[in-house]
Amino acid sequence: MNNDKEHQFELLVRQHKRTIYTVCYMFSHDKAEIDDLFQEILIRLWNGFDTYEGRSTARTWIYRVALNTAINQDKKQRRRIETVPLSVDIDPYEADDPSTQQIRELYDRISRLDLIDRSLILLWLEGVSYDEIGAIIGITPNNVGVRLLRIKEKLVKMSKNE
Repeated sequence: MNNDKEHQFELLVRQHKRTIYTVCYMFSHDKAEIDDLFQEILIRLWNGFDTYEGRSTARTWIYRVALNTAINQDKKQRRRIETVPLSVDIDPYEADDPSTQQIRELYDRISRLDLIDRSLILLWLEGVSYDEIGAIIGITPNNVGVRLLRIKEKLVKMSKNE
C-alpha cells in the first residue's frame, strides 16, 4: 500500500513539476532558494497527500499548496536578519536580445508586487482560468478580473516611472 502511495505521489509530481518550478522561480531569486522552496513544497504536498480529496483538480491543489508555501517562506525570510549574499559574476539569464531584456524587466516589476498580486499575475501568465485562480486564491472569478486589471495598471505605472 505504501509503495502504491509513493508511486502515485511520484507520478503527480512528475506531471506537475513545471507548475511547482514556476511558483519557485516567481518567489525565489537564486538556485539555492529555488531548490529549497521546491523541496519545501514537496514536503507539504507529501504531508497533505493523504488528505487531498479531489474536490478540486490536482493542479489547483498543487498551486494552492505551492503558493501558500512560497508566501509563508517569503514572510519567514523577511523576518530574518539581512545577510550579504556572495556574489558570483555569472548571470544565467544574461542575454543581449531585447525580448529577454523585456522579460527580465517584467519579472523585476512583478517581484515588487505584494505576495497576493504576485500570485495572481503568476497564475494568469500561466494561462490558468479565472475560475481556477479564484479557487486557488480563495476569491470569486469576478474579483480575479478586477484585481488583475489593477495589477496590470500597477505594472504599466511602474514601467512609466522607470
